[in-house]
Amino acid sequence: MALKLRLSRGGRRNLPYYRIVVTDSRSPRDSSFIERLGTYNPLLAANDPNRVTLNAERIKHWLSMGAQPSDRVALFLGRAGIIAAPKFQAGPKKSAPKAKAQERMKEQEEAAKAKAEAEATAKAEADAAAAAPAEAPVEAQAEAAAETPAAEDAKAE
Repeated sequence: MALKLRLSRGGRRNLPYYRIVVTDSRSPRDSSFIERLGTYNPLLAANDPNRVTLNAERIKHWLSMGAQPSDRVALFLGRAGIIAAPKFQAGPKKSAPKAKAQERMKEQEEAAKAKAEAEATAKAEADAAAAAPAEAPVEAQAEAAAETPAAEDAKAE
């Protein structure tokens, strides 16, 4: 008899609740089971201790008898430290965009770069323009101060 540790769904529509059970691998998902080993409530917060409850002693017993955990149950057991954590991909690898979409993306990136450069040059010019009038009165005062002694010298002669 091929044994599996898997989830058996309970609850009602839109309120799922799962029992972690040992069952024959050929039996339907929610049919009779050999033993109930824990629960899983997906509606609770991820850090809630009651989200997954496990009977570690009985799980170890059934694993020693040759029961194979399903992917989801193996993940729970790995997090609980009962078995080595399985390696699962986070999700399927997304396909790359097609040629036209890649061209559009490149054009958008180039347009964004050009816009950023234009803004940077406009800002630099504005800063330079703001700094230039501030320096002009200082230079005018310096020129006026330089001219006044010359004018006084001319009057003195």
